[in-house]
Amino acid sequence: MKERLMKLESLRDLLIEQVQDIYDAENRITKALPKMAKAARSPQLKQAFEKHLEETKGHVQRLEQVFDHLREKVKKKNCKAMEGLIAEGEETIKEDADPEVRDAALIAAAQRVEHYEMAGYGTLSAYAKLLKEKNVLKLLQATLAAEKATDEALTVLAETAINVEAE
Repeated sequence: MKERLMKLESLRDLLIEQVQDIYDAENRITKALPKMAKAARSPQLKQAFEKHLEETKGHVQRLEQVFDHLREKVKKKNCKAMEGLIAEGEETIKEDADPEVRDAALIAAAQRVEHYEMAGYGTLSAYAKLLKEKNVLKLLQATLAAEKATDEALTVLAETAINVEAE
């Protein structure tokens, strides 16, 4: 069955549609992170993925609050970009690779996801600010800050341990 697309007549409509998209993306990530943690050899990387899983569950809850503040029903819009990024991550897990190299590849896949999310939350924040949706803006900016922190933590882990071991 083909997904019905909402008609976009205003920036508010676009905000809602994009919140539905990132809501689907975050839910997909909650399913992918346990697989990535299981595939990681490095205890630090496993721990990073497990920590991010708990944070991502919080992101999902924040988005549900966003829907509430917008007085909209909680709804997902199929996020094809995240579907593709996760599919690439799953390919990485299945690769015939040395465990250390696989860990480096897992970080690369995770950072692609983080960068997609940062772009999404940054855009949503700009829309919320223009629409004077202060409560929505606070929620979105909190998640954006968390995504940036996760990306930075993955960079540090890659540069100080994982990539060095893969070398």
